[in-house]
Amino acid sequence: MPSPKMETAHTSVAAPTLRLSFRPLEMADLPMLHEWQARPHWTEWWGPAPTLAEVEAEYGAWIADPTKVQPHIALLDGQPFGYIQSYVAMGSGGGWWEAETDPGVRGIDQSIADAAQLNRGLGTEMVKAFVAKLFADPQVSHIQTDPDPRNARAIHCYEKAGFRAMRKVQTPDGMALLMVCERGSSSNALQ
Repeated sequence: MPSPKMETAHTSVAAPTLRLSFRPLEMADLPMLHEWQARPHWTEWWGPAPTLAEVEAEYGAWIADPTKVQPHIALLDGQPFGYIQSYVAMGSGGGWWEAETDPGVRGIDQSIADAAQLNRGLGTEMVKAFVAKLFADPQVSHIQTDPDPRNARAIHCYEKAGFRAMRKVQTPDGMALLMVCERGSSSNALQ
């Protein structure tokens, strides 16, 4: 029988479980999202910060009609810590994925709000949890994302979440690395 000291030492080593959840983006979130989008680690990859009016127009339209894009706030222990969105790739318009013929393909985009939370595995856990949520729908065939080929942190995050690089593609936002996560991939389930 182990001594009480050994039991205490063993239980204190256990890693805390991340409590991740998602909720639909709401109009009341738009000032917060606007502030996040002005942060340097966002503008580096998402481009110049939009105005609040631009955020309200674009994201407000998605909130009102989520058939094109489904925007979400990612919560860590109940507190907003990131943004993540999904969309049906086929017919997404604006020059995006024009050759896609599979209505089951979903695209995702995401970012963590606070730069101090980068490089801690939170992005990987957020993507894994969201992928699991999307794959709960049996009509979703696979999930894709398209980081900038120079964004090593995002590429590594997606690889750890079960995505694999396919090829570089030209998008309306410039060159991107198409990455795909297929249903049944052993690493796309929550661990």
